[in-house]
Amino acid sequence: MRSIVVITGANSGMGKATSIELAKIGAVIVMLCRSKERGEEALQNVRAISGNNSVELMLCDLGSIKSIRNFCVEFKKKYQQLNVLINNAGVILPGYHQTADGFELHFGVNHLGHFLLTNVLLNILIASAPARIINVTSGAHKTGKIYFEDVNLKKNYTFWRAYAQSKLANIMFTYELSERLKGTGVTANCLHPGAVATSMGINRDTGFGTLITRLLRPFFQTPEQGAETAIYLATSSDIEGVTGRYFYRKRSVPSSKSSYDKAIAKKLWDLSKKLVEFKGLS
Repeated sequence: MRSIVVITGANSGMGKATSIELAKIGAVIVMLCRSKERGEEALQNVRAISGNNSVELMLCDLGSIKSIRNFCVEFKKKYQQLNVLINNAGVILPGYHQTADGFELHFGVNHLGHFLLTNVLLNILIASAPARIINVTSGAHKTGKIYFEDVNLKKNYTFWRAYAQSKLANIMFTYELSERLKGTGVTANCLHPGAVATSMGINRDTGFGTLITRLLRPFFQTPEQGAETAIYLATSSDIEGVTGRYFYRKRSVPSSKSSYDKAIAKKLWDLSKKLVEFKGLS
């Protein structure tokens, strides 16, 4: 039976590169994108390059609880299995922005969106076991802190503080999730892809960040290089059963000391459940 893979943020950068490579080896790919126009263009490109027509576009805005829940309903109508979930989408954007639900953009999209998406899809992942959950994070987590007293950073906002908090949250979510999934046959790991030249830091409304990104591109990895570890975690037999790890360049390496704080991870889990109004896995 062919593996079914869901990839968030699949219309560009590492998400698109990951979609192409996994499609090449015959997986059924569900490209999760926010923009119908950009998603359809990427879909045709992925199908053409991979030679695999079993690639589908489904729309979902990770900054909207309603959109995430609607996607999960539609996905479960179409598919009875899910073997790999790659939470790749991410934002890093100067200036204070909020999601449709009023959360600070980085925390809302990078963490809460994927937290809800993953939890709502857990039942189908468990039913499809062995299955894998892969969260794309960043070395930026090392400067991160979870600001429980002001998680939306309304009082002391900088975009780097917001981004670092969201990336630390990705890792703590991964570790806590891996503990809760023990015995289910579903693994959860995360990775730092390295510095990758993508459009993630560009404001699509204003174009801000385009010149900076273009100037830095020669010093960064290509999206294809950045995607290598995610592809490894999705496909390699070497990590069968391996869970609760942080990877860089296809190797399990330590994350920051603070990321292993189990009390903070549980507190973050409980807060996240409350914020997205999820009543599932306790």
